[in-house]
Amino acid sequence: MTDRILRIHRRLAAEYGEPQWTPRDPVAVLVSTILSQNTNDRNRDRAYERLRERFPTWEAVRDAPLEDVIAAIRPAGLAPTKAPRIQETLRRIWAERGEFSLDFLADMPLETARAWLLSIPGIGPKTAAIVLLFAFGRPAFPVDTHIHRVCRRLGLIPARATREQAHTLLEDLIPPDLYYPLHLNLIALGRDVCHPRNPECGRCVLRDECDFYRRGQAD
Repeated sequence: MTDRILRIHRRLAAEYGEPQWTPRDPVAVLVSTILSQNTNDRNRDRAYERLRERFPTWEAVRDAPLEDVIAAIRPAGLAPTKAPRIQETLRRIWAERGEFSLDFLADMPLETARAWLLSIPGIGPKTAAIVLLFAFGRPAFPVDTHIHRVCRRLGLIPARATREQAHTLLEDLIPPDLYYPLHLNLIALGRDVCHPRNPECGRCVLRDECDFYRRGQAD
C-alpha cells in the first residue's frame, strides 16, 4: 500500500504542485478553522479578515460583546454558533496559559496535544489535526469532506468509514512526511475533478488507481 500512496502522491504533485510547509500562527489557524466549519474558503477568509479588522487583538475578540463578534464573522455562516465558540476558546487559552499562545503544543507528546485541543468544546478531529499540521508541522492528517470522498472512492479507506474513523485510518496508511502535501492535493483533486456529483473521471490523473472509476457506478 505504501507504493500505491507514493504513486498517488507523485501524480498529484505533478498535477497540482508540491506544497511546502511553512509555520503559521497557531491561534490564528485555530480561529480560522472554526470559521471554516460548514462554509467555503472564500467566506471563511472574508469573515476572518472582518474579525481582525474590527478587533485587532485576540484580547479584543475575547472581551467584545457577543453581538459584535457575530456581526463581524457573519460571512462565514452560523455566526451565532461560531462567535461564542471562538470567544470560549480564547478564554480557555488565556485561563490556562495566561497568554494567547498555543506554542506549548509543539513540545507536548502528539496525542496529548491532540487531546488538549479536542477538550475544547466545538473542536473536533479535523480542527485539531489542522492546528497540529498547519501551525506546527506535526504528523496529524486532517480529513475534510473532499478527502473523505476521494479516499473512499480510491479505496484507501472502507466505503462506510466515517470522517472521524478516516483520520486514524489515513494517519496509519500515509507516510508522515507526505501528510501536508497529500492533504492539500487530495483537496485540490476533490475540488477540481472528483466532485460529489458528476465527477470528471475522464480527466482524473488517478483514474487507474480508483475503485470508483473501475466500478463505473455512483457511490
